[in-house]
Amino acid sequence: MEKFQESMYKLIVETSTKLPKDVRRAIARAKAKENAGTRAAMALTTIACNIKMADENVSPICQDTGLPTFKIKVPVGVNQIKMKEAIRNAIAQATKDGKLRPNSVDSLTGENSGDNLGEGVPVIKFEQWEKDYIDVRLILKGGGCENKNIQYSLPCELEGLGRAGRDLDGIRKCILHAVYQAQGQGCSAGFIGVGIGGDRSSGYDLAKEQLFRSVDDVNPNEELRQLEEYIMENANKLGIGTMGFGGETTLLGCKIGVMHRIPASFFVSVAYNCWAFRRLGVKVDPATGDIIEWLYQEGEDVDFAKELEKAEEKASVNIGETREFVLEAPITEEQIRQLKVGDVVRINGMIYTGRDAIHKHLMDHDSPVDLNGQIIYHCGPVMLKDENGKWHVKAAGPTTSIREEPYQGEIMKKFGIRAVIGKGGMGAKTLAALKEHGGVYLNAIGGAAQYYADCIKSVEGVDFLEFGIPEAMWHLRVENFTAVVTMDSHGNSLHEDVEKSSLEKLAQFKEPVFK
Repeated sequence: MEKFQESMYKLIVETSTKLPKDVRRAIARAKAKENAGTRAAMALTTIACNIKMADENVSPICQDTGLPTFKIKVPVGVNQIKMKEAIRNAIAQATKDGKLRPNSVDSLTGENSGDNLGEGVPVIKFEQWEKDYIDVRLILKGGGCENKNIQYSLPCELEGLGRAGRDLDGIRKCILHAVYQAQGQGCSAGFIGVGIGGDRSSGYDLAKEQLFRSVDDVNPNEELRQLEEYIMENANKLGIGTMGFGGETTLLGCKIGVMHRIPASFFVSVAYNCWAFRRLGVKVDPATGDIIEWLYQEGEDVDFAKELEKAEEKASVNIGETREFVLEAPITEEQIRQLKVGDVVRINGMIYTGRDAIHKHLMDHDSPVDLNGQIIYHCGPVMLKDENGKWHVKAAGPTTSIREEPYQGEIMKKFGIRAVIGKGGMGAKTLAALKEHGGVYLNAIGGAAQYYADCIKSVEGVDFLEFGIPEAMWHLRVENFTAVVTMDSHGNSLHEDVEKSSLEKLAQFKEPVFK
């Protein structure tokens, strides 16, 4: 079991820090397709840089290392209780080493366990089989994409698509709608697993199970093969694009499974996964605990370091004729009013992280620091403390901003905050506040945790550590931190525009396709 624990630690680290070959190929294909000089091309270049940096640093690709989910097949007679204990120990060690972010939160008290262990965490699902080796698969699925999972009960009415009935065409409409509703909030371009049938829980299990398939496999069910191909072709016509910036690629993979159901229920469940599709697997010798084979290793690997070198691209992105501005807090309203949607902003100086717990707290309390003219970053970083008690940032990409919609506008006005960095955009309430108060929303590239960690030059302090590392307010000094203005102080929102245009494009898929 000691050797098995070591093998599980290796699997966790590799899954968190290095994308599998099939995913890398899908991202490279999307990058090659994108038009040069666009926001989507900029985002994909940043993603490529981030993948390269995670490889080199052996650090988390994305700071949200998700809820670890293990799917394990074991020969008869293997001690699953001991295996579970070894996996939990490996999870705790990987968290301590900064390969996983502490993500296990007590749902009643809000307390973070600090080691990724807790009731039901990690998820470990065992199945016995007749083969003589252990098959372990792991997926790290972050909260941003997890929140864009969706389940439909047929028949139903769908925005832009009309009625979805209990047939293949109804299923088709549900899947297209699932891609539409995710927009850029799930860190598109993404992958989806679809489960047809079952009950509410088994349908979601089946959907997530599809994410363990290879991106390049072919569905043995002919009807589902045709449906997968149809979705891949047509979802990319919605124009949502990478990060919801618009563009050629919205979906990188679609895998569909089916199971029986009871007559009264017809569920279509969709598990959405971001571009940072972190899932790997190993075959383990049950006698020794050693890894005997790594899974998902078929086909060509993509070396993004060479790809970027070949294209003469740099981590400091350039998107053609777009205006660029440098911001350093404290920022004046006059500076903010100059910015418009589409502008690229490079930030130097101080920024302060703030997620769900901070926003809720600030509604009713004072801030520990003067936030007038300052920048808030929606981010829950991976942090490590050295032997001298100094904090270091190991990963620090943006979290999905829409969760802060109930608070953001009021907090900006209350404290004089001028800019918010996040991903996926915010809603009408925040947009109105930006216009009234003089503020902007800056979209960073979701999942690019190494790219942005490299921009953070020092940790100047921390408040509310009692909320847990992801939810604390970290005082970060940054240099050349790049983001795009996607909501400005003039009432313009790129997110609103892309959602509107993609809804219009969605409507073209109303008519039946499958007979």
